[in-house]
Amino acid sequence: MSLTHTEVTADLEPCGKAEHPDCGIRDVLDRVGDKWSVLVVVELASGTRRFRELQRAIDGISQRMLTLTLRRLERDGLVERTVYPVVPPQVTYALTESGKSLTHLVKALADWSIEQRPAIASSRQNYDAANPGHTIR
Repeated sequence: MSLTHTEVTADLEPCGKAEHPDCGIRDVLDRVGDKWSVLVVVELASGTRRFRELQRAIDGISQRMLTLTLRRLERDGLVERTVYPVVPPQVTYALTESGKSLTHLVKALADWSIEQRPAIASSRQNYDAANPGHTIR
C-alpha cells in the first residue's frame, strides 16, 4: 500500500449517501464511540460499580460528564442503574446484556490501540516534522 492509498477495499454500505440518509451506524457510533462511553464500558466490564468508584477509575472525567455518559448509556440500554432504598441512597451501575455484548469489541479496540500506539506516535512525529506549523492535537 502506498502512502497515498485512500481507496476502501471492504464492501461497506454507503451510509450518508442520498439513497441511505440514515442507516443507523452514526447514531450508535456516536454513543459507543466517544471516549467516555468506552472508558465507562471498560470499567463496568469487570463488574458493578458505584458512581464514585467510576469517577476515581476514569482519569480526567468530571462529575457532570460521568453523569451524562451514564444517563446516555442507560437510555440506550447498555447500562443498568440500581437505586437501593437506604439513607443516604446508594446507586450502582452495571452493564446490561446488551452492554456486555459490547465488551469484546471494546477490548479488541483497546488491544489494537496498545499494539498500534508506537506506530501512531512515530507517524505523528514524521508528519509534524514534514509539516511544520500544521501540528494537529
